[in-house]
Amino acid sequence: MKYIIVGLGNFGASLAQKLTEQGNEVIGIDKNMTRVDSYKDKISHTICLDSTDQYMMAGLPLANTDIVIVAIGEDQGANIMTTAVLKNLNVKRLISRAITPLHENVLQAIGVDEIVHPEEETAERWAKKLCIKGVVDSYEINGRYSIVEITVSDRFAGKTLGEIAFRTNYNLVVLTTLKVREEKNFLGIHRKIHEVQGIANYDTVLNKGDIMVVYGDNRDIKKILGE
Repeated sequence: MKYIIVGLGNFGASLAQKLTEQGNEVIGIDKNMTRVDSYKDKISHTICLDSTDQYMMAGLPLANTDIVIVAIGEDQGANIMTTAVLKNLNVKRLISRAITPLHENVLQAIGVDEIVHPEEETAERWAKKLCIKGVVDSYEINGRYSIVEITVSDRFAGKTLGEIAFRTNYNLVVLTTLKVREEKNFLGIHRKIHEVQGIANYDTVLNKGDIMVVYGDNRDIKKILGE
């Protein structure tokens, strides 16, 4: 996949390097030439430019980029301006970093597709989340096993866990499921709420769009997502 990451601070640079290592094409952008120069051999491409300048940003290969991530953290104004510029340029999928609850509300009002909280989430988790289709979030226990949130697809929708038999057929354990619903906050902005449904059992019915929390070997997790 093709990514553009704006902001090569600790989080942005780490995420860009991990995505590059996983075989993706990544363009890392920062207005600080020292940062750009220090990562030129670790990221697919690095560019020094002012991301708040819509004219300069329009020159990037945005139409051919799958995901654009605004990872700017130290300057909330630049983060918001860059996010607004990219929204105006109609990128395919826009993810932006939030520093405070108010900042997050502003980003939601702009209309970003997803929000990153680097203080709570690691670059490694986001690299896995972005690279494996269907993964909502993940937590790697060690180099081999993970707990992963996976969106329920059509092939599992309407079936019980007993009917699917994940342990027998896929060598995976479903720990719990989450219902996904939307609600408005006090600003009238829609946000998704995940409601935990308790410990999963054989009678648990999976509905399309719900999330199941799965534990298992990373190879088995990738296998079920690739089918």
